[in-house]
Amino acid sequence: MAQFARREILVLLATAAASPLLGCARGAAGPSGPYSQQTVAGCLVSPEATQGPFFVDEKLNRSDIRVDPANGSISPGLQLRVVLHVNQVTNNTCTPLAGATVDLWHCDALGSYSDVRDNAGGSSRDTRGKKFLRGYQITDRQGKVEFLTVYPGWYQGRNVHVHYKIRTNPSSPAGHEFTSQLYFDEAITDQVHAQSPYSQKGRRDTTNANDGIFSRGGSDAMLQLSQEAGGYLGVYRVGFLLT
Repeated sequence: MAQFARREILVLLATAAASPLLGCARGAAGPSGPYSQQTVAGCLVSPEATQGPFFVDEKLNRSDIRVDPANGSISPGLQLRVVLHVNQVTNNTCTPLAGATVDLWHCDALGSYSDVRDNAGGSSRDTRGKKFLRGYQITDRQGKVEFLTVYPGWYQGRNVHVHYKIRTNPSSPAGHEFTSQLYFDEAITDQVHAQSPYSQKGRRDTTNANDGIFSRGGSDAMLQLSQEAGGYLGVYRVGFLLT
């Protein structure tokens, strides 16, 4: 599967809802080196972030990723609804990208990923066979996908984040793929992590300010968070430079 040209991503700030061509800024940090910015259709383009742990192609087509289909259990934690608006940049225009596969995955309230033997941050928790907090959706005609999940916990050496991967045609080598991470406001994380079950793990050891991946552009990869019934809504606008 082909990668996007120069492994770059266009990030459209959530405040630009009225027009996908306005309010554009840099996106998540690339896996190496500083940003190589350019402007396309009035928008700044910048590299994708490292994939990080632990992408598993479970092929779980579902919006509510809280339930573990292996045993029907529900991941504990504060509800988080994630809405992504995906756009494509071609011929100097920005338009919704319909029909793309968007995977979302992250650790649970206590910092563990599902379906891995050796977990993140030095944890020895074996979660093989479990499939909590993973799933994919297909972008609609407006380039939108929505997931229902829980606010992530933390693990040693990383700030609080979620991972996402976008593929235009997963079964074809001619398709395009992009992987990155999204981040959270520290003040909101403090409030959420003071509650159970997050509080069982104690204070996180890494914040946005001292996270190595976040330091390379993560401030432009922040979920736009607002409170809603049951928890939080997180919105983010992202698009691809397709060549």
